Amino acid sequence: MTDPAESIEIQNVVASTGIGQELDLEALAEDLPGADFNPDNFPGLVYRTQEPKAAALIFRSGKIVCTGAKSIDDVHEALGIIFEKLRGLKIPVEDDPDITVQNIVSSADLGHQLNLNALAIGLGLEDVEYEPEQFPGLVYRMDEPDVVILLFGSGKIVITGGKRTDDAEEAVEEIVDRIEALGLLG
Repeated sequence: MTDPAESIEIQNVVASTGIGQELDLEALAEDLPGADFNPDNFPGLVYRTQEPKAAALIFRSGKIVCTGAKSIDDVHEALGIIFEKLRGLKIPVEDDPDITVQNIVSSADLGHQLNLNALAIGLGLEDVEYEPEQFPGLVYRMDEPDVVILLFGSGKIVITGGKRTDDAEEAVEEIVDRIEALGLLG
């Protein structure tokens, strides 16, 4: 069997930053080509970068959330583009604003079908939510690393809540160990 940790793919990285001052989003929407601002639908201005592909949600407070990136490096690169665009509009942005990773969503494949009913009981009902009539996956809240894993009968999993890229690998190794210990893998 191939190592499930080798199948991990980052799907989304969400990070936040700020420029420390209020912004006039109406004026910014006019001055920033390609920006979307529709305050009736969403209070922030949306600016998408193509390379790397990401979206920045820019709020009146000066807070910026970057989403849709496939790596932490891509987040830094996309936000660097945004900072340069703002500087080009004479909006002061410090040289190296703090960027905080809020969430990394990854997927992986355990390589085996899973019996979710047996897993729900085996993993301990206090850490598990499993209501197949509502959602086809088992939701498992892991303490170390502090992530949530969605397990599906196909053996595919989604790991969310990580703050480091290593969190997904540690979570996959831990869940595989737990499932094997229950005799439910393969």
